[in-house]
Amino acid sequence: MIRDIDEPVTTEFGLMLSGKDRESMRYAKGKVLTPGTEVKNIATGDVVYYDKRQAFTMIINEDPVTIIQERDIVVVE
Repeated sequence: MIRDIDEPVTTEFGLMLSGKDRESMRYAKGKVLTPGTEVKNIATGDVVYYDKRQAFTMIINEDPVTIIQERDIVVVE
């Protein structure tokens, strides 16, 4: 489970992208809340970039969280 990190995205020229432009980007940034029991290379608190197309959102305790598989993580900061 991860929590999405919503931060402004700017181009190399300093222009901020609109919400619609950000939605069209394939990858998103998130912070790992709880890794699965079979996950070995990702720890709680890691910041990751993941493939949004393979993710889904659930509401747990009235808080939206994103569920992804380890194979859909492309970068760990």
